[in-house]
Amino acid sequence: MNNRLSGKDMTTVAILPVSDASGDRLYRAIAGNKQSTGKTAGEALDALTAQLEGNELDTLLILQSFRPDWFFSAFEQQRLSELMNRWRTARDRGQMLPPEQQAELDSLVEAELKAATARSAALVQQLSQ
Repeated sequence: MNNRLSGKDMTTVAILPVSDASGDRLYRAIAGNKQSTGKTAGEALDALTAQLEGNELDTLLILQSFRPDWFFSAFEQQRLSELMNRWRTARDRGQMLPPEQQAELDSLVEAELKAATARSAALVQQLSQ
């Protein structure tokens, strides 16, 4: 996602906390269609930066505050946490979530990613004013 800011092309990077298959916290760095993960936000950013091309190296970095906002509410955060806990319990038992819960979990993960993108765009808009 490239943005015009002060006459210069910038690539917006969002870094989000995620859980891997074992439930451990990782960080995912996202810039447009490129993604990377790492044990720390810095590691994820370094791995993403290695994928960026010359014209994408001027970046605006966004770190999620992990607090509810108008892009992803407290209710959505709570529900995502509940479903992730259920998913981990089911996984540990060699089971799967019921289809309706899995669909809701998938939807919330997608909504969280879209919220991070919207947060980035809003910040870029504020900075360009």
